[in-house]
Amino acid sequence: MKWQVRYALENTNKRLGSMGSAEHVNGDAIRISIRNRPEILAVISESAEITIDIAVQYHEKYPDMDFLCGFRSECVWTGAAISFLTDANIGWGSSGTLSSALSDNNVNTASHKDYFFSYRLINQMKKYFRNIEREFDRVFTIVLNNGKKLRVGMLLEYEPTADAVRSFWDQFGPVDVIWNINPNGNPTKPALEAGHQLGCGVLKWAELKHLITR
Repeated sequence: MKWQVRYALENTNKRLGSMGSAEHVNGDAIRISIRNRPEILAVISESAEITIDIAVQYHEKYPDMDFLCGFRSECVWTGAAISFLTDANIGWGSSGTLSSALSDNNVNTASHKDYFFSYRLINQMKKYFRNIEREFDRVFTIVLNNGKKLRVGMLLEYEPTADAVRSFWDQFGPVDVIWNINPNGNPTKPALEAGHQLGCGVLKWAELKHLITR
């Protein structure tokens, strides 16, 4: 049994307690049984990046898959993989996302909890842009009504540092905006300066909203 499957089983069984149980099926798959609910088949991946090819391969191997979990904390999801899983009615995200989905009973429609609310917030602004394309779980491009394109990266850190800003840029490429989506913190002054040097804004929601609606 792979390490990530073992940990997922331990964590899920601990969380469920007397309400249910999880057991290993085969390979990367576990079956979760919760009282008075249909069984859930979750696939626990150790990949550092979930691409469309990986998502399709898992779906072919486990056609009854209800949720695909990227167990590594640094796991990145491509937009193509997200679209494929969403269209197939398969939930996706981190181990924390799976835990929350089990509690909320929305496993098949769940999406990565770290980015769900922020991405939904952007989609509620659709009257201000023509199109939105999700490139990764944390990067999207919108075309505003005036034709201007904005490539936006979502940064989770409580108080982003200059290193966090530069590392994001290095990993995902140039962006126009790095959006600090943690509602409880603010970017540090060095982070703002690093963004300025790179040619992008490091913004909170109010600033990004103004940029979209002006």
